[in-house]
Amino acid sequence: MTGKRKLQIAVDLSMTALLPVLMSYQLVGEAAHEWLGIAMGLLFAGHHLLNRHWHKSLFKGRYTALRGLGTAIDILLCAVMLALMISGVLLSKHIFHLPGSIGLSAARTAHLLASYWGFVLMSVHLGLHAGMILVLVKRIVKKEYASSKSRLIGYAVSVLLCGYGIYAFIKRQLGTYMLLKSTFVFFDFSEPLALFLLDYAATMAMIACLSHYISKLISLKKP
Repeated sequence: MTGKRKLQIAVDLSMTALLPVLMSYQLVGEAAHEWLGIAMGLLFAGHHLLNRHWHKSLFKGRYTALRGLGTAIDILLCAVMLALMISGVLLSKHIFHLPGSIGLSAARTAHLLASYWGFVLMSVHLGLHAGMILVLVKRIVKKEYASSKSRLIGYAVSVLLCGYGIYAFIKRQLGTYMLLKSTFVFFDFSEPLALFLLDYAATMAMIACLSHYISKLISLKKP
């Protein structure tokens, strides 16, 4: 494995780990949330720099249904991340702290909307690229573990994760915030942070898992 590939994996894993923490917002504190948001923005920029061949190949080659879906998700994710960065700077109270309050209401709404759609889109992106992750895992795990029994266990874990992820998605009312049916996010400050992170991690896993299997179904069809 090359040094560049190791760096790509480190950046991607860092972004994946940061995502549920960023969603905890009030539970980790506003100042910490802002610093973590900056870290995510830098990692996102680094991710695109390390994968700049994607930009160069946008108008090259044939577009299959799966490539078209992946490209659409990636472009939407870029737009959402830019909206998060801009609205985040406008709302900053600790790092940037810009003077004036004009447009703060719109920025707050945009940040809320972009946060939850960004969470879902990043999870879908992760699922669409899960094939590469699985290849990496197979290289690391010894061959004796790659048996039919281990695959069966893997499928069982996937089903359990999806089940709990759906429960967590409903429990955390993600759909409500994505559709802007509520512009106020409820946080239970008596709840352990670990439980909150577990729910969001399970939701990420559920969306990624479903996206992965949907992509496999799409790839079976002729473009």
